[in-house]
Amino acid sequence: MAPAFAIREAREDDWPQIWPIIHDVIAEQQTFAYDPAMSEDDAKRGWLLPAPARVTVAAGDELILGTANMYANRPGPGSHVASGSLMVAKQARGKGVGRALTTDMIRWARRSGFAAIQFNAVVDTNTAAVHLYESLGFVTLGTAPGAFRHPILGPVGLRIMWLDLQHPTGATN
Repeated sequence: MAPAFAIREAREDDWPQIWPIIHDVIAEQQTFAYDPAMSEDDAKRGWLLPAPARVTVAAGDELILGTANMYANRPGPGSHVASGSLMVAKQARGKGVGRALTTDMIRWARRSGFAAIQFNAVVDTNTAAVHLYESLGFVTLGTAPGAFRHPILGPVGLRIMWLDLQHPTGATN
């Protein structure tokens, strides 16, 4: 059965639905190292990145269920490695939205000629994200212990996760 949503390019008029997702995720302070007091204007500038970056949404009917942005991880000598972020609305978690956004990001990175994707700061206790990324072939290169201040668990690790797009390990992505 096909999911009840599609991944598409984000539009300016999607922002009123993207912002509550971002706000909820950063206010939870459990999965992103973003300032929970971030203003909407700052969030919009930081999320809706201009080309050649790409911003997508998972949209079901007229409802935005999740969003992702993707870009070169670093300029110049690091520009052959992609990076990105994704966030899923509370009511849509566990329904395949994160998998669809991540799979779309992987396809975009391959089409765009990136050699790999690097996620710079995956919170170690975000087990749903860690399992999702591992199921798509990402590996953890290392964990910075205590680099994230979790509001309930205290200091927890931040993982650097890597997907080699030139030499895949046989995972389905």
